[in-house]
Amino acid sequence: MVEIKNLTKHYGKVTAVNDLSFEIRDNEILGFLGPNGAGKSTTMNIIAGYLPTSSGTVNVCGHDIKEDARAAKRCIGYLPEIPPLYPDMRVEEYLRYCAGIKGIRGGEVKKEVEKVMKRLQLTDMRRRLIANLSKGYKQRVGLAQAILGDPELLILDEPTVGLDPTQVAELRKFIKTLGKDHSVILSSHILSEISAVCDRVVIISKGELRAVDTIENLERKMSGSPILSLTVEGEQLAASFVLGEVKGIKEIQDIIENDDGTSVFKIQLEDEKVRQDIMAALVEGGINVVEMSMERPDLEKVFLELTGKKK
Repeated sequence: MVEIKNLTKHYGKVTAVNDLSFEIRDNEILGFLGPNGAGKSTTMNIIAGYLPTSSGTVNVCGHDIKEDARAAKRCIGYLPEIPPLYPDMRVEEYLRYCAGIKGIRGGEVKKEVEKVMKRLQLTDMRRRLIANLSKGYKQRVGLAQAILGDPELLILDEPTVGLDPTQVAELRKFIKTLGKDHSVILSSHILSEISAVCDRVVIISKGELRAVDTIENLERKMSGSPILSLTVEGEQLAASFVLGEVKGIKEIQDIIENDDGTSVFKIQLEDEKVRQDIMAALVEGGINVVEMSMERPDLEKVFLELTGKKK
């Protein structure tokens, strides 16, 4: 669907994007992650054809964005972080205008506009001035213009920013359905959003590629030695002594003493199977186990590790 090879963008002496290469597959929702200033918006603007490259290529549906820009752009729908709305226009009027810009002609204009208004629940708002719409409805109008004409690729930059929880849930559900018929590149700072809807993620930092993979694979690769969180009642020293006799414990990383008389041990294991030996040893030693669970890295931990950010 989309192939990005050795993409580089310079602004004078500043390199915003440096030698990026990745692909967006057919009917895939690809999460695009990076800290502020990482080069995400620059990359998306280049893919959309709004910015030229300094070097490298972007191929959309078989069309080079530089050599055959018109054909490539026909395959793209773009929702930037700030939707390109005209507040003095009415919703239907604006969507008809956008349809014309996209090259939709004749009776197809009405058909397409009606379709996207229905999909985004804008039919009752068709006569409203965009200036008088709520933030949520403005976002829907922006998304409606992006999907006009059923483009093969949709580029969505922070589509849920500023929305209330109900609106966020509705828009996430809609984005998920888009992946059935479109390829989608979704940029968001809300990592739970990326986890909920994306098939794979691309992580960049300082303009350079850090990872391209499924979330599950990235979490697995970052896990390292398994960490056990163990909460016990009673004397902390007694539990420490019992744990010290269990083979397969690499290190007790931390001990937290709670006000309720319990203690939490963070234990690095050689293998998860060691949990069984730990439980048996504690029971034999008369130590009451309140809770035992494995700590696993989530997308947030993976992101912080790969981008060099600390909490």
